[in-house]
Amino acid sequence: MKQFTAFIQKEFLEQLRSGKAIILGTVCCLFGIMNPATAKLLPWLLEILSEQLSENGMYITEIQVDALTSWTQFFKNMPVLLTVFIVLFSSILTAEYQKGTLINVVTKGMKRWKILIAKLLTMFVFWSAGYLVTFGITYGYNAYFWDNDIVLNLLFAVFGYYFTGLWLISVVLTASCVLRSSSGVILFTGAAFAVSYFLGLLPAFREYVPTFLFRSNDLLTGVIHSDECLAAIGITFFLTILNEFLSVLFFDKKVI
Repeated sequence: MKQFTAFIQKEFLEQLRSGKAIILGTVCCLFGIMNPATAKLLPWLLEILSEQLSENGMYITEIQVDALTSWTQFFKNMPVLLTVFIVLFSSILTAEYQKGTLINVVTKGMKRWKILIAKLLTMFVFWSAGYLVTFGITYGYNAYFWDNDIVLNLLFAVFGYYFTGLWLISVVLTASCVLRSSSGVILFTGAAFAVSYFLGLLPAFREYVPTFLFRSNDLLTGVIHSDECLAAIGITFFLTILNEFLSVLFFDKKVI
């Protein structure tokens, strides 16, 4: 147990020393501030452009800005935040292969599945903390400027993106147990997301893929209800557990 605890501490210190934690924290804070700021500045920006647009025959009517505008911006930024996170943590195992640091850990008796649990826990904590920071800042500013109560299914929509992030973390870990380069891990994860996205365009699969949980705008406006996402949540949970099982299986046989 002491060896496992020490390895986890090493993982967290490594993310801090490498600057990844600082980069992730900065991006999360920036997005958290940008969401309400963009909504607040939107009428001003449109007013500046209105004269130029009117010369081209385009007229801008009065736009009502509220918490829904800010939350819409929040969910537009989430794919970018997920991309940043995946890029930052795509080398969480592949860097170990290149440095050969896992050899000493394994030869000293640490089980390989414990290494994976430590890596998974590290990504889980950083993703959860970063997502919570972004959500907290946006929620606070929205509560100050407007009223969050006008937004429907807010917590469920927020949970959907967070849960999809956990699925992508499991994909990153699985890819890292098969591939030896961070670029390969990024491409593999992107391919998994693309498959889910394009399957979601087919009516027969739409409600059963992880990316269905990205339909935040429909949830916020009440076009779809939370119970319509339960199948996607179940499938996403199953795929996440399956990826963890495959990770242990592949990593146990991998030459490090």
